[in-house]
Amino acid sequence: MKSSPLLFPLFAAFVLAVAARAADPKPNQLSANEKAAGWRLLFNGTSLDGWRGFKQSGPPASGWEIKDGVLTCVKGGKGGDIITREQFDDFELSWEWSMPPKSNNGVKYFITESRPGTGAVGHEYQMIDDTLVHGDDRSSTGSFYLVVAPNAKKKVKPFGEWNQSRVIVQGNRVEHWLNGEKVVSYEAGSPAILEQVAKTKFKGVPGFGTKIRGHLLLTYHNDECRFRNVKVREIKPVK
Repeated sequence: MKSSPLLFPLFAAFVLAVAARAADPKPNQLSANEKAAGWRLLFNGTSLDGWRGFKQSGPPASGWEIKDGVLTCVKGGKGGDIITREQFDDFELSWEWSMPPKSNNGVKYFITESRPGTGAVGHEYQMIDDTLVHGDDRSSTGSFYLVVAPNAKKKVKPFGEWNQSRVIVQGNRVEHWLNGEKVVSYEAGSPAILEQVAKTKFKGVPGFGTKIRGHLLLTYHNDECRFRNVKVREIKPVK
């Protein structure tokens, strides 16, 4: 009996798909090249080692869940923001994230606990269902929240898929990346940035808009957001 001419292409496609999945790196692990480049995991897939609550000695008692190598901000979990125990100056931060529709979250940097007030205020890489954004792209996904809008050509993955984001800080130069594309670039402390900050709710926050050595922060925003492959490397300052 002759085999169908369609069988071989279908079998070949199946083999290639299986091989591609097998070749995918496991989450929350570093390759040899990444280790050589100075990358370190900030989330190991099993615990919040290296993290604590903002102005707390340990992680929040609720609001965050770890399962199958994924760190989830639990919707309605009454949690709080978590920050790295370490502080960073010049660095590259990388993470993957996924959210359901109608969700809002963010990753912040330049975080200090010495500012007046109780809230964690820092420059924020916004992550949001953009259908919730009305009239100002400065609060859309990839933006420096309320200050710098992202490139209009940005590409956000469909809900349920993993987006990959990066923040690069070198000297006063800051970049936001989304799925392999640079979407924001700005100079911390520049007149243009400080002028825009003065138009936002952050206008009275001491030092906001400038670069400081600080913690990194995952926001608890009462909506579901999933994180994995959170990693950082320190880089040399601009000479």
